[in-house]
Amino acid sequence: MKILSIQSAVAHGHVGNSAAVFPLQRIGVEVLPVYTVNFSNHTGYGAWRGPMIDPSDVREVVTGIEERGVFPQIDAVLSGYQGGEGIADVIIDAVARVKAANPDAVYACDPVMGNAKSGCFVAPAIPVLLRDKVVPVADIITPNQFELGFLTGTEPSDLQSTLASVDAARAMGPSTVLVTSVERPDCEEGTIEMLAVDDKGAWLVATPQLPMKANGSGDVTAALFTAHYVSTGDAKAALERTVSSVFDLLQRTLDSGDRELQLIESQEFYAHPRLQFTARQVR
Repeated sequence: MKILSIQSAVAHGHVGNSAAVFPLQRIGVEVLPVYTVNFSNHTGYGAWRGPMIDPSDVREVVTGIEERGVFPQIDAVLSGYQGGEGIADVIIDAVARVKAANPDAVYACDPVMGNAKSGCFVAPAIPVLLRDKVVPVADIITPNQFELGFLTGTEPSDLQSTLASVDAARAMGPSTVLVTSVERPDCEEGTIEMLAVDDKGAWLVATPQLPMKANGSGDVTAALFTAHYVSTGDAKAALERTVSSVFDLLQRTLDSGDRELQLIESQEFYAHPRLQFTARQVR
């Protein structure tokens, strides 16, 4: 499998492509990383150095890959944090060109914009661009519950309203939706859930909620789910493998006391997920 991954990059720590590439490689995926920023560290520190990459330069890199004749071999395009406003058009164009070369290729969009606790942390124009231009051309999207609500103009708060919001998102274009953090009043105390929905049904899986905030965990989640789903076509299996790997990554990070994901130290959890969590069909 080959994935063209258009995301941010950091030298220190693991977010964007710096979080997504290695887990994908560890499960046998050939990744073509294209960078949208090249920062010293993620912006959660409040200070960073390095450039946002001009959309024209990102487009040039994509074009260079196309000129090598690689596009027919690409199985998926993956995008995450977009940085500047102009990146959306570059991604949409890249998706169209990849699909022209390989009609079976899919586009997986992680519509990164914020979360329920901190609100939006991207430029004000980005959520609107994601909603109006990017998500409609995606096949797979991986929002958290907050992002799902913004994209659909809804307020998902329990399982039924979250499923309704997913249906609204699927009506926009994507056939497959992974909601990466479902929080609802009637879930088991101390747990957090993940929901995957496609044409075949909807599956929900619960894990213990760890007392931590880990930048980059959503990027790992989107990458692994995309790869597992594209390779199997099975949302339940993809969900269970992804949740298993990401939970163990987060647990190891928590145990380490380090702020940054223990991405390399956790590599066996990607290659050989323990499958300790079972997803149940909810529709």
